[in-house]
Amino acid sequence: MFGRLPPEVNLIQKEKEGRNYSRDDEIHINTQSGTQWDGLRHFPILEHEMFYNNTPGSTLPRGIHSLPNPQQIGPEVTRIGIQNWANHGICGRGVLLDLVEFLSNDGVLPYDPWTTHPISVKQLQDCADSQGVTFRRGDILMLRVGFIKKYYESSQGSRDALRGKPETFAGIEQSEDMKRFLWNNHFAAVASDQPALESWPPAPGTHLHQTILGLWGMPIGEFFDLEKLSQVCAEQKRHTFFVSSWPLNIIGGAASPPNAAAFF
Repeated sequence: MFGRLPPEVNLIQKEKEGRNYSRDDEIHINTQSGTQWDGLRHFPILEHEMFYNNTPGSTLPRGIHSLPNPQQIGPEVTRIGIQNWANHGICGRGVLLDLVEFLSNDGVLPYDPWTTHPISVKQLQDCADSQGVTFRRGDILMLRVGFIKKYYESSQGSRDALRGKPETFAGIEQSEDMKRFLWNNHFAAVASDQPALESWPPAPGTHLHQTILGLWGMPIGEFFDLEKLSQVCAEQKRHTFFVSSWPLNIIGGAASPPNAAAFF
């Protein structure tokens, strides 16, 4: 999706004295091609080409480079890189809003997760109320909107066709009310099973990524597989848990797989 290459793994068999000895892996991955945290270098305030904390996009390095010695690098390499999150992790109380369960009628959602559809603040709050959830400062909000569920239920042909179709997805609405909802509840991070968190495509100038990443510095999680988590929440009759996530220590990175787990 979005023209990104799929991950590739090179499986290497090493030999010693004519016999198989050990194995190595070489991994080539676009960190935006699967489950990920969007870091602060991912999306700017478009009008000004300015990233979080008043960082001009023109000052951020680009191109292929070897990972430097972390003791011998300048601030232009480390500034707002995702290695800052790897230093301490993204950990806290997680809250799952299972919109698939809440909005479905006889198991059928009123929208197609693979098409443009806005999820409103009222729907989020009503879902939380139905689950008996009261938000707390610092919660990590996770939204099950339905993309991954539909992916698992679709044929391989339908999955492959996603790569060639226009990027249209359900997600949270681009509105001032949504910004207030996220800000006033003091979430530490927000993640979704959708490719872009927000309804896509947005109208020009309305990207929530600009506000959430570019202004607030709040991590955005995308492509989170919340299917098993939703099952455990239903079995436990609770939608809160402890989240432990440790992004890759990519110096100057724009995103990372979350390496996340939920503990009940």
